[in-house]
Amino acid sequence: MLAWLRRRPAPEADRAEGTQTNPAPESVAATEEPLLSVRGVERSFDVGGAKLRVLKGINLDLYPKQLIMLRGRSGSGKTTLMNLMGGLDTPTEGTIHFRGRPFHEWNDDRRTEVRRRDIGFIFQAYALLPLLSAYENVELSLRMAGVPRSEWKARVTSCMELVGLGKRMHHRPFELSGGEQQRVAIAKAIAHRPSLLLADEPTAELDSQMAAQIMNVFREIVARENVTICMTTHDPTIMEVADHVYEMVDGVFARNG
Repeated sequence: MLAWLRRRPAPEADRAEGTQTNPAPESVAATEEPLLSVRGVERSFDVGGAKLRVLKGINLDLYPKQLIMLRGRSGSGKTTLMNLMGGLDTPTEGTIHFRGRPFHEWNDDRRTEVRRRDIGFIFQAYALLPLLSAYENVELSLRMAGVPRSEWKARVTSCMELVGLGKRMHHRPFELSGGEQQRVAIAKAIAHRPSLLLADEPTAELDSQMAAQIMNVFREIVARENVTICMTTHDPTIMEVADHVYEMVDGVFARNG
């Protein structure tokens, strides 16, 4: 195992069965407020005239400069929880506070504004525009966030160099490998300097070596960009790099790792 994949041991309290909230890590001051706080969150959907309960009372705190992983089988509720934390959906019950503000109470327009400024998304399928170069794909996120044009070149270049693609930034997606495309997607997601980065199965389509490289990039981003990353995964080989791992089973946290 590469040295950077060695995770510091979790406190005993973090490993207890049935624990559904995470204490602040040692690097976080005891008085520091969570970046995002989820309390008693449930999410149900109407299916064939019946209620399907996907989330059944989730409590979770994300603190600044953490790398958090949500692990679970398909249907366990992890992607639904991710969508709620990103403001793409609202809970049936419970509260979600982002930077102390009631995210769950806001309408979609207001949540969209927050997403443009403070939240970045990474998807399994990369979500790059095929006719644009890697540089232009990253630049597009700055346009959408309303960043002044004078800052675009320096910021795009910085992000591309951070993910190790400084010499590939003018290539189009079809000219890049899967791992390189995912790194472009990461650069695009952090370009507008979000405080929270949500990644849904970002290594699912990559081999183990490429997945390890992506996780190395994530650790660099947490350290250098002061961002919190929460990601979903099925891959047990990358979990040691996380600050905390939460296993989801049938809409609840089964154990805290």
